[in-house]
Amino acid sequence: MAALVIAEHDNLALKGSTLNTVSAALACGGEVHVLVAGHDCAAVAAAASGIAGVSRVLVAGGEQFAHGLAENVANQVVALAAGYSHILAPATAYGKNILPRVAALLDVAQISEITRVVAPDTFERPVYAGNVIAVVRSRDAVKVITVRTTGFDAAGGGASAPVVAVDAVVATGDSDFVGRELAASSRPELSAAKVIVSGGRGMGSGDNFKILEPLADRLGAGMGASRAAVDAGFVPNDWQVGQTGKVVAPSLYIAVGISGAIQHLAGMKDSKVIVAINKDPEAPIFGVADYGIVGDLFDIVPQLVDAL
Repeated sequence: MAALVIAEHDNLALKGSTLNTVSAALACGGEVHVLVAGHDCAAVAAAASGIAGVSRVLVAGGEQFAHGLAENVANQVVALAAGYSHILAPATAYGKNILPRVAALLDVAQISEITRVVAPDTFERPVYAGNVIAVVRSRDAVKVITVRTTGFDAAGGGASAPVVAVDAVVATGDSDFVGRELAASSRPELSAAKVIVSGGRGMGSGDNFKILEPLADRLGAGMGASRAAVDAGFVPNDWQVGQTGKVVAPSLYIAVGISGAIQHLAGMKDSKVIVAINKDPEAPIFGVADYGIVGDLFDIVPQLVDAL
């Protein structure tokens, strides 16, 4: 029994989500191999070989993998699938784009967003926006799994697994890379941030989000938002935290002017410490907060910055 983890990367660096996925794979039992499908990605392969618990790193190199097109990567995974009992990827936009294709090509059911491995064929996953934990048992010969990274600690380092080149599949021709628009920010990326300051509809406007910047600066925090704030056009889509946004579990999450709709709570309630600032004492966010401040955010936030 062996597990194959699909590495998430940008050809330059390995994404932290891969480390959590390796931990999930190790919990399944057996050897863990990591597939790096990319172009000029030697640095990524070297980083993957250093992950504790990884027995082998497989490198499929070629221009067809340069932009992570799901059709090409999925075909590469299927070409290697015969030797594995488990195929895992992080439940990020990258993993969610690839693994459903893999499951369809292998004619098996995908098991989505697991948060715990009960046994090699049994897993826990949240349903109903995290209000219920389902226990799922798979009878498929190959388990195709996306991993909610907040449910597993990141694997350590210090290893030196062998790096092996594998035959790369040819491009499918089903899709072409046209372009990519990246949001540039000096702040930590939400899924990797240790501290997150998020604003909601209570901020009132996009300009008012500037009130949160000094707080984020003092804490070295990433900045997020609720779906209501994103839908209102206050901030960009990549700031969204929640069931349909990014699922995060930082050491500290500060929710400012966020009421706490169930969809938002599903994306951040696993945070180690939650601080809520809201003028409505009945706001649902206080039900999950470790510390709550009832008051006008336009008064409270500057006071908090001064105190820090």
